[in-house]
Amino acid sequence: MPPKSTLDLEQHRQPLLKILQEVATPGFDRARMDTLLRRFPKGKDGTYSRDELIAAYRAFAGQEPLAPYDPVVIERLRRKPVRTSSGVTPVTVLTKPFPCPGECIFCPNDVRMPKSYLSDEPGAQRAEQNSFDPYLQTYSRLLTYHNTGHPTDKIEIIVLGGTWSFYPETYQIWFIKRIFDAMHDFGQGINRCDEVEAALRDASQLHPERNLITEVIDGGSLPERYNLVVQRVYKDEMTRSYQLAGQIADGQRQRSPIDEFATWDELEAVHRENESAPCRSVGLVIETRPDHIDEAEVLRVRRLGCTKVQIGFQSLNDRVLKLNKRGHTVAATRRAVKLLRQGGFKIHAHWMPNLYGSTPEEDIADYHRMFEDADFRPDELKIYPCSLIESAELMQRYQDGSWRPYTHDELLHVLTEAFRFTPEYCRLTRVIRDIPSTDIVVGNHLTNFRQIVETELTRQGQTSSDIRAREVRFKSVSAGELHLDETWYNSSMSEEVFLQYITADRSIAGFLRLSLPTAEPITEELRGAAMIREIHVYGQSLELGEAASGRAQHAGLGKQLIERACDLAREWGFARLAVISAIGTREYYRKRGFADGDLYQVRAL
Repeated sequence: MPPKSTLDLEQHRQPLLKILQEVATPGFDRARMDTLLRRFPKGKDGTYSRDELIAAYRAFAGQEPLAPYDPVVIERLRRKPVRTSSGVTPVTVLTKPFPCPGECIFCPNDVRMPKSYLSDEPGAQRAEQNSFDPYLQTYSRLLTYHNTGHPTDKIEIIVLGGTWSFYPETYQIWFIKRIFDAMHDFGQGINRCDEVEAALRDASQLHPERNLITEVIDGGSLPERYNLVVQRVYKDEMTRSYQLAGQIADGQRQRSPIDEFATWDELEAVHRENESAPCRSVGLVIETRPDHIDEAEVLRVRRLGCTKVQIGFQSLNDRVLKLNKRGHTVAATRRAVKLLRQGGFKIHAHWMPNLYGSTPEEDIADYHRMFEDADFRPDELKIYPCSLIESAELMQRYQDGSWRPYTHDELLHVLTEAFRFTPEYCRLTRVIRDIPSTDIVVGNHLTNFRQIVETELTRQGQTSSDIRAREVRFKSVSAGELHLDETWYNSSMSEEVFLQYITADRSIAGFLRLSLPTAEPITEELRGAAMIREIHVYGQSLELGEAASGRAQHAGLGKQLIERACDLAREWGFARLAVISAIGTREYYRKRGFADGDLYQVRAL
């Protein structure tokens, strides 16, 4: 949990009010903030933090000499406003360390973490500090956002850690339910963190005070595989979890807040509560492997409330996949993408240049294949150039000289070509993984490579056209500046239409992904239906029902996009339009004519 401020606001009332008065002045420039804070210091303790200023404004707004509460003032005080500039507030939580079905040679083997993560990555550190507990991770992140001035009503839940589909189903249901429990408690001002933390300290090996695991696998020799070590060092924890889940299921035992068991009925109950809660899920993301996707899995993760799947392509070259012991073929990726599209999911791919056995030119060809081949064409993409981590088996290939990291110029060449070839319908979510440089044996250490690539494109007289590069973010836009643009492309099971409201320079204010299926549906619920796979309106996230002049959010763009999608679906002969709605957006779609189904909402045309 983030530390609570010990600042006595009343004792510091006068300097705080002077700062807040200036911040509330019309036209205040955020660039003046540091100068302002130095003019009114906290005393011997330096300057006031943003958390303290935000707490003071919430306490003093409406008292002389401050005008009544104005969200614009919070916005000016907000730390790292870019975190919510895409229209939602992302909350990332990690699952616990657990065996993984893969043996990829590039993957770290840090047994303190779920597979592929490192204990000193920022998100992983937050997870470890909170004992990998979903309630504590969610609540603490929401509290941090609130204290730093970010909205906490529209949450995109991102569940990372290993292969989600490989965890026990009861753990998955419990994990998601507890995330929703934390959101509901937070929205109502209830804090059960001390109760959860105390239970973890008493019973769980994953509590920081009880977890004494320091083992790190040596990738150069690999005396033991990750799965064997995890099962050995967490044997007691895993046994306890399985036994308690069985006892609870049989009615032999009451549950504590940390017992990893919940039922589908309990999950569906918190889903219903979330539909009108102050803190709502507007997206739920899990990550898995292509070879763990089948029809049943697609429908099961949909039942969990999932709307987007992160899936590791890594490479679209069977030879490279085999050399890196990926454990599946390109055919498995093709099948997984098709099934996920049939289920309406947003597809967020991971792709890795510089894998063992590849070359810069092969990587560029691989990237072209990803968008030229209708079987792939992801909606979002993380580009993770391969970095050598000491615990990875790739160390052996580095030591024998059969693998080396790309030079700076080689990597820049590959990524520049990738950026240049990315279509407007795809969002490059991340370009370099946030691995601390101290963990990288050899390879790229620069975390600002996206900026380096964009600078190179500018030098060549070009720009990136992916969604992230074009978001309106903090720009003011009026309806008159926007026009509707449509991009059509085909997939393995549909015609896809990317509808976007853009300005003259193609900055994007909002978009809708419409699927017009040409293949059999994955469930009878979708028979005869076109599908809205995503609606997103950009700009700084605003509270539910809040409006702001010149902002894309709450300007009616979503409604207009839906009506255009209805027109297109009718023209193609569909009698119904379905939407893969998040739990917290069900109410929004009901107001626009959609009726609840089992897993989707559907509007008759």
